[in-house]
Amino acid sequence: MERIRVSKVEDVTLWRRGTRFDGTLHLMPHHIVFRYLPAPPPGSSAPSQPPRQKEVWITYPMISHCVLRPSPAASHQSPCIRLRCRDFTFFAFNFIDEKKAREVYDSIRGLSCKLGRLDKLLAFAYAPKPPEDKYNGWELYDARKEFKRLGISSKDSEKGWRISEINRDYKYSPTYPALIAVPTKISDNVLKYAGIYRSRQRIPALVYRHPINNCSITRSSQPMPGIRGNRNSQDEKLVAAIFATNSGWKTSQSSTLNLDGASPDSSVVNLNESSADSSFVGVADAEAVDSGRTTVDDLANVTEPDSDVPKVYGAQQRNAIVDARPTVNALAMQAVGLGSEKMDYYPGAEKAYLGIDNIHVMRKSLESVIDALKDSDITSLPPNRNALQKSGWTKHITNIMDGTYLIANTVGILHSHVLIHCSDGWDRTSQLSALSQICLDPYYRTFEGFMVLVEKDWLSYGHMFRHRSGFLGSDKWFNIENERIERKGDDAFGNNPLENALRGARGFFNRNNDSTESLSQAADANGGELQSVSDVAPSADGTSTPKFTTVGAAEEHRVTKVNELSPVFHQFLDATYQLLYQYPNRFEFNERFLRRLLYHLYSCQYGTFLFDNEKERVEARAAQRTRSVWDYFLCRRQEFINADFNPTIDDNIRGQERIILPKKSQQARWWSEAFGRIDDDMNMPFGPQVPGLTPQSSNMSSPPNGRVSPLLRSGASTPIPPSTPIPSYAPIPPSTPIPPQEPIVTGVETAEKATGAGTTIHADPLGALVAVSSELPDPSTFAEDLDSELMEGLQSLKVADREAENRSRSRVKGRAPSAGATLRQEMEVEMQ
Repeated sequence: MERIRVSKVEDVTLWRRGTRFDGTLHLMPHHIVFRYLPAPPPGSSAPSQPPRQKEVWITYPMISHCVLRPSPAASHQSPCIRLRCRDFTFFAFNFIDEKKAREVYDSIRGLSCKLGRLDKLLAFAYAPKPPEDKYNGWELYDARKEFKRLGISSKDSEKGWRISEINRDYKYSPTYPALIAVPTKISDNVLKYAGIYRSRQRIPALVYRHPINNCSITRSSQPMPGIRGNRNSQDEKLVAAIFATNSGWKTSQSSTLNLDGASPDSSVVNLNESSADSSFVGVADAEAVDSGRTTVDDLANVTEPDSDVPKVYGAQQRNAIVDARPTVNALAMQAVGLGSEKMDYYPGAEKAYLGIDNIHVMRKSLESVIDALKDSDITSLPPNRNALQKSGWTKHITNIMDGTYLIANTVGILHSHVLIHCSDGWDRTSQLSALSQICLDPYYRTFEGFMVLVEKDWLSYGHMFRHRSGFLGSDKWFNIENERIERKGDDAFGNNPLENALRGARGFFNRNNDSTESLSQAADANGGELQSVSDVAPSADGTSTPKFTTVGAAEEHRVTKVNELSPVFHQFLDATYQLLYQYPNRFEFNERFLRRLLYHLYSCQYGTFLFDNEKERVEARAAQRTRSVWDYFLCRRQEFINADFNPTIDDNIRGQERIILPKKSQQARWWSEAFGRIDDDMNMPFGPQVPGLTPQSSNMSSPPNGRVSPLLRSGASTPIPPSTPIPSYAPIPPSTPIPPQEPIVTGVETAEKATGAGTTIHADPLGALVAVSSELPDPSTFAEDLDSELMEGLQSLKVADREAENRSRSRVKGRAPSAGATLRQEMEVEMQ
């Protein structure tokens, strides 16, 4: 391959966690491979046979930072290349020859950030060996089959939902799936006009229907009311129809609990009963609910009812429109024609702002965590605990968990509908939607069910995996110590007067929201069981033939935009880990499953996560040209199964209820295993000791049973030297005391066949967790301030008149003004 300047370098020293390994470095088309002989254990006798050579494999997309330290002329230091990987492994390679070190550095740089096309990645060349080749994870998720499991089909309109094919050619909304579930009463013609009111035509669409109460979780992008507060009757009609889908819905007799023999202190009630004076715990007065204006005081002043008096839930719905953003971010978007719903137009619902920060804040938070871990190649010391705490990472995870509680509680306990959105509805919305469904539906806590959930809520609904993950790398991640390399395009604004004026407007937003990062300050930003492959795949007769290619999403030239990278999916897996830790016997998969999924997000060994939406995957023929990441897990199922999993759903037994809710008494903890650390390194100093995870000693170059698997003999070893064991962990043992939980649903079933038998009962009130804000304030003052700042900047640069003239010309020609379009595009990135 022309980018490989040197393919093999001998006498290289690898440093990992302060331990030294001497060996040979190989550069392959898709991997860095380091081969070494393990040192014998201290005090051991001479082996009868020579030790077996071990290997460290690193895929190029895993590299998030690479630094070459040349050897100064007057120094005895050897040249060194330090790598920081996205799975939080750190490596330092020392060389004897500086020329070789520079050639290796240039080769790694070329193979990491000079590809320019997705079809140059490993996924398009990877050919699995038996038995993995017998699996086809692309067939795991079928939208119609999953909708049918949720009780929605073309033959059954009783539940109020239908499957629309308005987007079958992806022209209606390119970032949405081909099949969309919408209320039966809403025609495709209504959807056509409703779509123009939502950013990128991402209309409110169903992702989950509760089988007991017929309440729903729907998701969308932000509306576009703008400063003038524009409205759209079709959008209002669509949302109203969603909230009315369970009107008159009755729980079937077989799904209710007979209370004749129930104990007096039982919290289980019959949903078919009704009472004129029944009400929710934590519900404000009906007038406030109808207007959508619920204050913090309304919720805070509600007292707990007498536990002996059963409450009837569902008598008064608390439908919610959940905006995941901080309030000021939503207001800021109104300046460019976007924003949030005005609740006067959506009666019977409340607005809740969750205050989850945007992608830029999350990226900076993770960078702070990495800074605390960054010397893990040369030292075995624990990370900087103060730096970990200041990163705010666990605070962000806690905020996401709080939002999950609100949504799951509203649907499962309060028997109400929830519409979720953030800005474009593909980052925070995906996190909240998927986590809430994990809490509500036992099926999504199973091995295959979790895969289906990722396919549905993350892949089909258009989370931008390529944009957020940066698979093609960036020049900004590579540097040489004591050398300044000028890069074109580093100044995003240059000398453009208008763009400089817009900086002043962004400064206005930043003064009102410390959590919002300026665009001008965009950040640069355990092992892979992989086989050696080449860029040509063998045909049936054994000859090598080029891989099939077509011009499409995989062949299009791509550039990583570092200001759009963010660990959104990582946070989702982290939050799932929090639930797994809190409910160790309610998940069929174990912690290692989540950790390996995070690894394969970045390995680019599989085609599942390479694209931004379903349309791109179809255009690139990803299912025909690449393997699914689920092949890897299905083939190794037993490695990822939780031994403590209890599949029984019996709401008469505490700890086996259908619904689980994040425990508010527990703050988010560090997922230390994902960061390549033991639990004591990251969790113990910050509070009272919590039950630890059970260690499973792992050499990370051999399977858990100690035997060498045939799947690993071709170089598929995990890059941790055997003399530096880093334990992996299983969930806490069942003997660990778990705080008692109230029973949630009645009925007995298994998680794999969760159909909804049971009835929902009391849990914590909605208001106990998060404050539900009032309606949006009048943005007129905000808009005037923004316009004033813009005009001041333009006038100071003497371009105001010229820009006004340009806008006038654009209107005459029927074109949108370029300056406004630029501002809107950049504001959308800023507030995502």
